[in-house]
Amino acid sequence: MAASTPTPSEGVPVPDYRLEQELAGAGARTVAGVDEVGRGAWAGPVVVCAAVADGSPPPEGLTDSKKLTPKRRTAMAEALGPWVADHAIGRAEAEEIDELGMTAALRLAARRALEGLRERPDAVILDGRHDYLGPPWAVRTQVGADLACVSVAAASVLAKVYRDGWMADLEEECPGYGFTTAAGYPSPVHRTALAERGPTRHHRVSWSFMDGLPYWSHLRKPKPGPAGQTALI
Repeated sequence: MAASTPTPSEGVPVPDYRLEQELAGAGARTVAGVDEVGRGAWAGPVVVCAAVADGSPPPEGLTDSKKLTPKRRTAMAEALGPWVADHAIGRAEAEEIDELGMTAALRLAARRALEGLRERPDAVILDGRHDYLGPPWAVRTQVGADLACVSVAAASVLAKVYRDGWMADLEEECPGYGFTTAAGYPSPVHRTALAERGPTRHHRVSWSFMDGLPYWSHLRKPKPGPAGQTALI
């Protein structure tokens, strides 16, 4: 894996290849960066992207998707498509989250993403402290990897743009919930629509927000056991 340093842009944190190179030095031929989006939303899937960097400098301005405006995220995703050596999206639906819990749903989505790559990675970098993936994958967790690591930053942007676009497409099916602007997170518009119309088939109806919907409480599903849960960080 070639050493390269992206060019800083307007004070945005600059990810690099140090973590990928460390894992390559330990024998990993293919390293995938993995990041998720939608964990704290009330509606829609949790989405995971697995991305393999190609060793060359990434598009200028690449960083964690949360540091980019929607317009810049979209432009970055378009630039990342031809740059990454490989990438794949995995998702777990709201119904699966209700049935399995978030930890197991994240694991399912991540495995779907990794299994969608053309070549099985020798090592996987996960953003954060929690290894929700587990064996048989060789996992390296890293807090702030979406800011520091090129492959995870790329995965962050690709996952976010994919999920935001998918949620926006739900607007015709589910008008009034603000899915285009808030992507299933609890915005004021979303909360009002839930109170007036109740949850859609895309809502996570085992979640505690259902307790605040007295007219719709009969639709709540029981929570999965604690083995299926993880902190929303």
